[in-house]
Amino acid sequence: MPMPDADDDLTVTRNDAAGRYEIHVNHVLAGYTKFRVDPKGRLIFPHTEVDPAFRGRGLAQTLVAGAMADVARRGETVIPHCPVVAGYLRKNEVPGLDILWPVHPNPE
Repeated sequence: MPMPDADDDLTVTRNDAAGRYEIHVNHVLAGYTKFRVDPKGRLIFPHTEVDPAFRGRGLAQTLVAGAMADVARRGETVIPHCPVVAGYLRKNEVPGLDILWPVHPNPE
């Protein structure tokens, strides 16, 4: 998998107003992973998307890694419906992250 260029300025931020975590490359929005909060306060992640101009650089993995680390720091629970998020969580340990695996994943 190609990696981002060493000189790229990558940032992952939480945008609560839009209900998503965003990844910016050199201050340009390159992708996002959506979330919504269920009635119990858990974060449901249904979809991740990377702009076609930025695909093939491993940004989805960087985005999800940053989002999951932030969720863990906040002490929140994740329900991974998105295949990208679920795949990342199956392959990577995120210290302190509480995961509630859905019985029937329902990506959007």
